[in-house]
Formats: sequence, C-alpha cells, structure tokens
Amino acid sequence: MSVIEDTRKLLQDFLAPELRELSARVDALEERMDARFNTLEQRFDAAERLASEHHGQVLQAIARLADIYELRERITRIEAREKSN
Repeated sequence: MSVIEDTRKLLQDFLAPELRELSARVDALEERMDARFNTLEQRFDAAERLASEHHGQVLQAIARLADIYELRERITRIEAREKSN
C-alpha cells in the first residue's frame, strides 16, 4: 500500500466513525432544541390568546364604566334641573 492509501484508510477507520457520531449527536441536539422551541412557542401562543381575551374584557369593562359615568352625569343634570324648578 502506498502512503496515500494508508492515510485514506486511517482516516476512514478513525475519523469517519467519529464524524458520524458527532453528526448523530448534533442531530439529536437539534431535535431536542426543536422540541423545546415548539413547546415554548405553544406556551407563548397560549399566553398571547389569554392576554388578548383579557384585553377584550378590560375594554368591555371600560366601556361599561363609561356608560355608567355618562348615566350618572345625565341623572345629576336631571336632578339639578328638577331641584331648580
């Protein structure tokens, strides 16, 4: 065998399995990270939906309070008018 063939065999025998192992480890790590990111994305989506629902509820409460305030103002004006008559 020539030096080139010996070197090639050495690389195939020792480095190729190590590279395959490293590649498999990187693939496993990517799968774990993808799973974690998917879980976090689902949680963020749930939190966003909940925040949106609460935002809608707060806006409704503010609208009700504005209506109540307007009614109180109208009643106060009517009572003031009645007292002056």
